[in-house]
Formats: sequence, C-alpha cells, structure tokens
Amino acid sequence: MGTEPDPVDPSAPSGTGHARPSGRPALLHRIRHQLWQPPRPHGEQPQERVVGPLELFYDLVVVVLVAGAAHHLAGHLTWRGIGEYATVFTLVWIAWVNGSLHHELHGREDARARSTFLLQILVLVPLGAFIPEAGGARGAAFAVSAGVLFSVLAVLWLLASRGDRPEYRLTSTLFITGTAVCALVLGTSALLPAGTRVGAWGLLDAAYLTGFTVIVTAIPAATATLTVTDALIERFGLLLIIVLGETVTGVVDGLGHTPLDARTLAVALMCVVVGFGAWWTYFDFAGHRAPRPTPAAATQWMLTHLPLTAAVAAMGAAMVGLVEHAHAARTATAASWALCGGAAVVLGTTMLVAGSLSDWRGKFGLYRPLSLACAVSTAAALGLGAIRPSPLLLVVALVVLFSIPWGLAVLHRLRHDESSGEPSPAH
Repeated sequence: MGTEPDPVDPSAPSGTGHARPSGRPALLHRIRHQLWQPPRPHGEQPQERVVGPLELFYDLVVVVLVAGAAHHLAGHLTWRGIGEYATVFTLVWIAWVNGSLHHELHGREDARARSTFLLQILVLVPLGAFIPEAGGARGAAFAVSAGVLFSVLAVLWLLASRGDRPEYRLTSTLFITGTAVCALVLGTSALLPAGTRVGAWGLLDAAYLTGFTVIVTAIPAATATLTVTDALIERFGLLLIIVLGETVTGVVDGLGHTPLDARTLAVALMCVVVGFGAWWTYFDFAGHRAPRPTPAAATQWMLTHLPLTAAVAAMGAAMVGLVEHAHAARTATAASWALCGGAAVVLGTTMLVAGSLSDWRGKFGLYRPLSLACAVSTAAALGLGAIRPSPLLLVVALVVLFSIPWGLAVLHRLRHDESSGEPSPAH
C-alpha cells in the first residue's frame, strides 16, 4: 500500500488558497504526510494488499495469549476449566479481529499504523500475563486490562470515523458504541466475584458477536464497506497455522514430564498426526479460499473461524495429559472430551467455512458427499470421546476419522480425472 499523493498542488498559483508551503514548514509537512497519514476513509478498503511483517508480529503476540490460555487448560481439564478457556479465548479472538479489521479498513503502511499496533501490543502483554488466573486470583486485573484494550480499540475506530461520509455514520457509531460498551462492562466486571465475573464475560462475548453479525449483515453501508480480501484470508489462515503449533507444543510438554518408552512415544507421535489431520482437513477443503461476496457468507466465514481456532488450541492442551498418561487403561474424561470434541469441532466447522465459499456451489459434487462424510466423522469423534478408550486407541481412531473425508476427496478426484481422461497428479 503506497502513500497517497500530496494534496497540496505544487503548480497552483499563489493566492488561490493552494500555495505550496516553502522552507521548513514544507519539509515538516512532507514528513508528516509520509509518516503519519490520516486513517483510510470508510469505503476505500484495498482489495489487493500483501500482509506485512507488522501484522504478522501482532498475530504472533496474540498467539502468545492463546498459548497461555491453552497451557492453563492443559492443567485444568475440567468442565469449569473448559468454560473459562472458551470465554477467555473468545475475548482475545474478538480483540484480534477488531484490531485486524481496523487495520484492514483504515490502516496504512506508516508510522501511525506502527504506533497503533504497538499500543495494542503494550496492553496485550500484561493481559497475557493475567490469562492463566483469569478465572481466579487475577481475574480483576485481567478484566481491567481487557477493558483498557477495548477502550483503545474504540478510540481507534472513533478517530477513523471523523471523516466519514453520511452513509457510513450509522455503522461507525454502532460499532464504536458496541466496542466502548464492551470496554465498560469488562472494566466494571473487575468488581464482581470470580464465578460471576467469568459468566458476565461469556454473556458479553455472545452479545458482541451477535451485534457484530447484525451490523455487518443488516446495514447496507457495512455491507458495502467490508469485504473478505486476500489479505484477510491469509491472516485468518496464518493464525490457524500458528495455533496448530500448540498441538506440537502439547506433545513436547507431555513427553518432557513423563518417562519415555515405546507406548508413550507411540501416543505422542500419533497425537502429532492428529494435529496434522486437523491442518490437512482445513487447508484441503476450506483454507485459502474466498467466501461468496455476500454479507451472510462473509460473516459465516469469519465467525466460524472462532470455534475452529479455539478447538485446535484445546486439542493441543488435551494432548499434554494424553501423553503423560499413555499407559492408562482408559483416557481421562476431560482429556477425552477435549481432544475428541476438538476434533469434532474442526471437522464440523471446516464444512461450515466451506459452505460459505464461492467454490461450494461450483464444486457441489465434491462438497455434498464431503460434508456428509465430515458429519459422520464428527458424530463418531463425539462417540469416541464418550467411550474413552486407551490413549493409543483413541488417537489411532481419530487419525482414521480424519482420514475418511480426505480419502473420499481423493476418490472423487481420481474418478474425475478418469472421466475427463486426464492423468491423476502425483501428489
């Protein structure tokens, strides 16, 4: 994204009101214009843009928070721990989407963008430190930090809206108000008891996501403003790839806390294959593809990545206990449900993402049987979580379940190639 041309007309004659500044004021004007431009106006979202290293750095910082939530879940695999994890993860994900969309719609490659990202990172760092005890002793500190983060985001959106044309003012006002209310509720929740506080955050998550959906799908100006560009597709895919690293981290953590033998190593390596299966499923059937150019499809595509990403990180958390107790006759209840439930969510939400794609209708001959296969694998994964076989049998069964949709896709491709008379690709 290059800088915009200088609005001062150097060829304008003096006395017209557009005289070119001279001397030091002209130099300062040029420096300020190049380094600190105003936010990009609504309705001018760039359709072709390369994701920059600044955004990648910001994403890595957010993943540190996700890792903190996953590591805490690994040591607290209970229904309460899963609920706290889902609530905190959703708040972090909402903040990430909020900041990412602000840069997508209004950001430029200048010092202002660097400063706004740095400001968010400075708040995210202490927020991440409070995540492991967000449901307990440090819940109040987490609430205040989260409130500050959403306050910063509200101010950024407010500054971007100052030059709005009339058709965008309602959308901007609603979005700014929603983000500001979120900040206020988070800050106020610091005064609540720990148990009530987490419940309030969960309600806030649901309200915010509902409001976002209504704004994006129901207001024409928002519909015209926000489109899912290649840059956004890449950002969502990269975040999932980084979070997939939590499955490897979970396996390594498990191996580091238990004596190594053949069975333990077998469970660990099969857990890695399960994580690889999650990557394979998403990127073969849904990743790096654009949704249909409609508000409903864009919203479905975006919001479905929330449970998908959360499930992958939860799978990594469950793998720690699975490896540590590789010799158990049956997998622990919480670990079984977290891993199998996460796999089920990955399979199901991948098809929901696929359902929003432009490819869905053009390749319905593939996606229809594929969605049925994923539905069967999803149900089987949930059944497996309830049965709780030994860790080794459980992970082997999950590998098989992830293989079913992929095997179906390979057979479909082979039949297609045979009917068209083209040779099958080597891969």
